Amino acid sequence: MSNPTAAMLVIGDEILSGRTRDANMHYLAGEMTKMGIDLKEVRVVSDDRDAIIRAVNDLRSGYDSVFTSGGIGPTHDDITADCVAAAFGVHIDVRDDASALLAAFYEQTGRELNEARLRMARIPDGATLIDNPVSVAPGFKLENVYVMAGVPSVFQAMLASITPTLTGGAPLLTQSIRIERGEGDIAAPLGKLADEFSDLSFGSYPFQHNGVHGANIVIRGTDGARVEAAAIRVAGLFDE
Repeated sequence: MSNPTAAMLVIGDEILSGRTRDANMHYLAGEMTKMGIDLKEVRVVSDDRDAIIRAVNDLRSGYDSVFTSGGIGPTHDDITADCVAAAFGVHIDVRDDASALLAAFYEQTGRELNEARLRMARIPDGATLIDNPVSVAPGFKLENVYVMAGVPSVFQAMLASITPTLTGGAPLLTQSIRIERGEGDIAAPLGKLADEFSDLSFGSYPFQHNGVHGANIVIRGTDGARVEAAAIRVAGLFDE
């Protein structure tokens, strides 16, 4: 039985401009690997309404789960919640449970729950809230789409609150073998071995360091015995 699948949608002009380096994809990929959920695709889109709606609809129809990051803050360019609502064709407005969380938080901190901050309580109809223990403003889940913050610490906290609800599969196991030969020398025998172990994934990642060049061969799969057998075979091919 195959593992559940997932995709990620990273939203924000700051990512595409190079101003901000995205850390959430790396974190999500690691967590999904641990859970046995296959992260199959990651897309990055700008703060463009049509692009976000199109991507949400495309990804949610193709994968078991979709995780978004970015665009749920208090400023004018935080349009993710509205776009997700539009993608599903549902109404969105300030919701009492979300606004109550924000009101209690800002009262405790002595700050005003102004109109801009209240934008973070706008939740599409039918969605359930995702807990945010870092800065209170919630994310939300609508069917198979999980909408979360772009700030890494908040994204990670939100993800931790929803992972117990996700259905996982067999965790992905990995072996890495360092081969000090060029990829051109190892490509043919490695390809034959990959065909023989077609249930596993083989990756070749070249390196050059202190005058030594070669490749790290990374083998991935859910069957530990098969991964180990393939790693032994790879090492044996190039141990002369």
